[in-house]
Amino acid sequence: MQFHKARLDNGLQIVAELNPNAQSLAVGFFVRTGSRDETSDVSGVSHFLEHMAFKGDEKFSADDVNRIFDEVGAKYNASTSEEVTLYYAAILPEYFAQTFEILAGLLYPTLRVDDFAMEKKVILEEIGMYEDQPAFTAYEQTMQLHFNGHPLGRSILGSKNSIEALTSDQMRAYHAQQYKAGNVVLAIAGKAEWPEILELAEQYCNRWPAGQTDRPTDEAQPTGGLSVLTKEGSVQQHVMRMAPAPTAASPLRFAAELLSVIVGDDSGSRLYWELVDPGLAEAAEIGYNEYDGSGTWLTYLSCNPESTAENLERIDAIYQGVDPAKPGGVSEEELEIAKSKVASRVVLRSERPMGRLGSLGSNWLYRREYRSVEDDLNVLSSMTIDHIRELLDAYPLGHVSTVTVGPLTELVVS
Repeated sequence: MQFHKARLDNGLQIVAELNPNAQSLAVGFFVRTGSRDETSDVSGVSHFLEHMAFKGDEKFSADDVNRIFDEVGAKYNASTSEEVTLYYAAILPEYFAQTFEILAGLLYPTLRVDDFAMEKKVILEEIGMYEDQPAFTAYEQTMQLHFNGHPLGRSILGSKNSIEALTSDQMRAYHAQQYKAGNVVLAIAGKAEWPEILELAEQYCNRWPAGQTDRPTDEAQPTGGLSVLTKEGSVQQHVMRMAPAPTAASPLRFAAELLSVIVGDDSGSRLYWELVDPGLAEAAEIGYNEYDGSGTWLTYLSCNPESTAENLERIDAIYQGVDPAKPGGVSEEELEIAKSKVASRVVLRSERPMGRLGSLGSNWLYRREYRSVEDDLNVLSSMTIDHIRELLDAYPLGHVSTVTVGPLTELVVS
């Protein structure tokens, strides 16, 4: 593996992990913009823009974009989160130049008024589709409750009202503000030549406007609470709980990933053996999510409504019992198993350039650092019970915010 980095005069960051023995190539533009960078009057515009990107630019129409991607056999898509909008493609190396031109063009679409009006209908349909999914509703509402008053509480999709009110002029203004070269990381993994990468970046990206936008990253101080959303047609009760966890820049994030595997992985974890395996719940998991300046423990429970309160008590008991300093706390054996699980995931993902792209781009976007597979494995190997104890001292498992969606009209929680 060979790591390269460069910066264009306009501020575009370029990072590449090149492997001459790879058989494919993955390219991604990581734009540091998402729902947290919006204001209430343009809620959902980042995700809307992601859709508009595929409508084409001055050179390529929407049909051209999709046709050319298909002709070269690309696996391509885009995604929007609270903090990042990603445009990517995985291809055979011989189609690199052709694909790069199309992919780079996605970041500066024409934003035609007719396309805007048509895609608005698609977005509204998408919002309606997700509103029918209790787990999605629970997640959206939990983020809004937990991060109330903080930018991370803004919805990725926006609301029907915000999308209906959004204008094409507002979208253009947001695009001009957020899609500056300094807000973008171009990441490339797999089989390519570094001089060609630089040549293509200069050719297709050097005219992008320079500069970058500021993003307040104060750590959220959630006050939390409880929200019960009654959905009579739902068979299961869905519960999501959030508590503060390490930030994207915290060295505790490695221990947090391991602890989430020990306690709440979807197989072989404490929650799995206590609730899922004996049939007490359909799902019982805890995940660790890192953000700029904040982080969350996200607990998810799906079970029969009448078992909800009892299952939440079981989860609380598990969380209270993980402290390594107490009898029954996290053991060396559990830690070693978690290390093996995470190491396997890291290595298996690394065998494909597309699997490395996310790590490569995210590490540079959030921390301006390159981490090889070996770097990640070495950190995993160095983790000890003391790191778990330090993590729990700073960010104990539990809940600050709780949202439940299902037939229940009330939820009594401790």
